[in-house]
Amino acid sequence: MNIDLQEIIHAREEADCLADAPAVEAALDRMAEEITARLQHSNPLVYTVMNGGLIFAGRLLPRLPFPLETAYLHATRYGLSTHGTLLDWRVRPTQDLRGRSVLVLDDILDEGHTLAAVLDHLRGEGAREVLSAVLVHKQHERKAFPGMRADFTGLDIADRYLFGCGMDYKGYWRNAPGIYAVKGL
Repeated sequence: MNIDLQEIIHAREEADCLADAPAVEAALDRMAEEITARLQHSNPLVYTVMNGGLIFAGRLLPRLPFPLETAYLHATRYGLSTHGTLLDWRVRPTQDLRGRSVLVLDDILDEGHTLAAVLDHLRGEGAREVLSAVLVHKQHERKAFPGMRADFTGLDIADRYLFGCGMDYKGYWRNAPGIYAVKGL
């Protein structure tokens, strides 16, 4: 695979900043307060959805001042299916979920098919409750289910091609400190 690194750099230089680093930090602080209020006494298991959720989790988890366990999973929607049960699992959940409170962290809720399927799978494994947290809720009407939202959301962002804070542009810029949109997309 040939990557034009100059094009990658140019995309970042020309991108529109939709949420700067201070706005992201404020959203993370608010989310941490909401999650703490809801889960601080429940001994939760927190799953990070790879790869997008990695940066988000790394920034959110240190803000949660209570005992929790962490793990990761990696799943993608299988083929073109929009039905929530067909996943291509790259890394399956490994912990015993029976009777546990589970929080799933992901970078973005776009259409939500994969996240919905992951949540359904975890419920099927016997979790007492399964909650979701996303840094970005993309604003559009193409959700897997009408009105679909995560239990905890950092920022509502316009329906554009986004990158930064875990979201990528052609595999790059997950490390950008804010939320950016590719110019013209």
